[in-house]
Amino acid sequence: MIGSTKRDLSIEPPDSAARRSTPAAGPALRRILALAVAALAAAGTLLLGLGYVSFAAGIDAQEPTATPRTDAIVVVTGGAQRIGDAIGLLGADRGARLLISGVNEKTSREELAKLNPASRDLLNCCVDLDYRARNTIGNAIEARRWVRQHGFRSLLVVTSNYHMPRTVAEFAHAMPGVTLIPHPVVTEHLDTTGWWYRWATIKVLAPEYVKYLVARLRSLVERDPENSRLSVITGGRKPVSSKPAELLGPAAEKRSRLPGHIRHEG
Repeated sequence: MIGSTKRDLSIEPPDSAARRSTPAAGPALRRILALAVAALAAAGTLLLGLGYVSFAAGIDAQEPTATPRTDAIVVVTGGAQRIGDAIGLLGADRGARLLISGVNEKTSREELAKLNPASRDLLNCCVDLDYRARNTIGNAIEARRWVRQHGFRSLLVVTSNYHMPRTVAEFAHAMPGVTLIPHPVVTEHLDTTGWWYRWATIKVLAPEYVKYLVARLRSLVERDPENSRLSVITGGRKPVSSKPAELLGPAAEKRSRLPGHIRHEG
């Protein structure tokens, strides 16, 4: 054509149109990814919420009226009522022996007897005190050692009702061959029936639910909690004291103060 130049007659390469469309495809892809992430987050939140509802609604609001007999009883410390109920179960012949797990190092057998004067004879003959356990994982580890020592095959597990799911999960993981019978203790300080509207109850149950989930997930990837780094990470410290059992408790402290006795730190 007359008056046209080479520039006017030049034909744009096909790939240039594709390059112009690429920037438009980028934001669209990012929007799709953002929607997918949001959908996954919403689904995860929904599942957690439904899990919490199932967890909280399944917590026993009343103590059992009938308790079967087992080989032995284990109570996890955390309240005087737990220990009192466990000693009462021992006196009712619901088990041949009782382990009180997680006892404070300053609490002696005599102090427990003063709190439960009618059970002094039981405390002296049929109760063992565990000073080594530092958390629920440690309770399970020390209970397993005790069970193996005595050859028990069934346990009555005593702890607060809101703490029972995690305790049973930890005990079952540590002792898969032992039959566990829960005996939840209900206190008047926490109304678990208000799990969906009482803030005081939610503040206790929500963290407990998270800990329960962690315990269940951890049990899927570890064989033995006693030799697991995850037990240390999730519990915030080693589940049991590094000191030998004979060096813990008021009796050991009293022995260490006797003349001529050399105390060795573990």
